[in-house]
Order: sequence, then C-alpha cells, then structure tokens
Amino acid sequence: MTAKAAVRLGMIGYGAIGRHVEAAGLENIELVSVLVKRPRDDGKLTHEPARFFAHKFDAVAECAGHEAVRAHGQRVLERGADFLVTSVGAFTDTTLFDRLLAAARANGVRLILPSAGIGALDILSSAAVGGLESVTVTVRKDPSAWKGTIAETLVNLDTLKAPHIVFDGPVREGAKLYPQNVNISAAAAIAGLGLNKTRVVIVADPTITTHIVELEAKGAFGRFTFMEDVAVSEENRKTGKLVAMAMVKSVRQLASTLVVAA
Repeated sequence: MTAKAAVRLGMIGYGAIGRHVEAAGLENIELVSVLVKRPRDDGKLTHEPARFFAHKFDAVAECAGHEAVRAHGQRVLERGADFLVTSVGAFTDTTLFDRLLAAARANGVRLILPSAGIGALDILSSAAVGGLESVTVTVRKDPSAWKGTIAETLVNLDTLKAPHIVFDGPVREGAKLYPQNVNISAAAAIAGLGLNKTRVVIVADPTITTHIVELEAKGAFGRFTFMEDVAVSEENRKTGKLVAMAMVKSVRQLASTLVVAA
C-alpha cells in the first residue's frame, strides 16, 4: 500500500502560536511557507503574499489576527486549500464570514474553526442540534492582558485592586471590541446560539495570574458548565499556552489516521 503523501501546510503568522506549530515537527505535515507581516525573507518565511501564494498548499493555518483573515482568507480557499482560523472573532463581520463560506463551498474545501483556547465546543455543538436556550462565556484575565484595548479607557488597569467587568453583552460586539483577547467567545457562539444571542462577560481581574474561561449552556439536553484555568503564554500575555497546544493538535489531525474529538 502506498503511504499517504504529507499534508502541505502554509501558515500566516509566526508568533506565539505559529512558532509552536513549526517546533512540533508533526508527522506527515510539511510546512511549506510562512507569511509574516514585517519584511523578512528567511528560509520558509516571507512577507510577500505573492511568494507565499506561489506555493501549493493542502491547508493554511491563520495565526496572525483578524486582519490576516480579512486580507488572505478568500485567496487561501480559492486556491484550493482548507483554511484553519484561530482569529474567529473576525467573523463578527457577517459579510466576511459569508464570503469565506461561499468560497470554501465553491472550491470544495473547508473553513475550519479549531477549538484553540476553549474546550467543550464538541459538547456545545452537539447540544445545539437539539436546541439551546442560553450560552454564556466568561473570560477573566489579569490587567496586563487588557493593555492596548478599550479597557484602558474604562478603568485604571495599573491600580485595579478587585475584578472589574469591562464588557457584558453579545459576542458580536465583545469580540469586535477585544479582537486579540476573546476569539474563543466567537468560536463558542458559532458552535452554539450565534454571535448575537451568545453572551460574553469580560473581566479584568488583578487577583489572578492565569486566564480563566467559563462556559455555561442550557437547552433541551439539560445544562453543562465548563471551566479552564490556563497558564499564560510567555510570548504574548493576551493568549494562553493552551492555544498553541490546541493548534498543534488541530494541524496534526489534518494528517492523522486517528482523529479524536473532531
């Protein structure tokens, strides 16, 4: 029997997530090229989209933020590659989401939303089949994680002594306001009740040094709650170590004979 050819992978972004995916050295995954933002032509890394897209990919993993999804997502799909999106909050833009779905459908490829930083999406999407009544995602991070966001205009992050809610409302608005911090809430929303009906509570919490995410859902299936307490990435205070680990898992499953929790 002929061995299955390696999956030819492209990556957009080479930060806290992308470096971990490359370092994992995954079996039957060939990292062909990496598109970065700043001028850098170093081995597989390039800042030129034309050079990046000159390659043939089976899948492209986005690890670079909302703008990368907007700028390159449609092109990835139209060139016949599956597109793995970590910056799911970009899909608060319904027009963008619909356009990428249409491109995937037209080209016989997939738009894949990895679990990344949040668990229980398998349970949530299963429960959605029978009907959901409510879904709430609560995201707690220490004040440093909210530097450079609108939270700085709402509270003094440097002197905060007690947990402070900086947003409480629909995911569509929250994920748009905090594009680097709560992509996980957009993934939960798309898996369940949608961006308008899923509630996200965002908390700056000086009493913790980790990232705590809680997911609660109610529906015809009953009720479940999920909580994770995640160590923070050394490379980026806005993201947890689990995000990179989960992305490695998702990329590995592109070529795996055994797929668990697809």
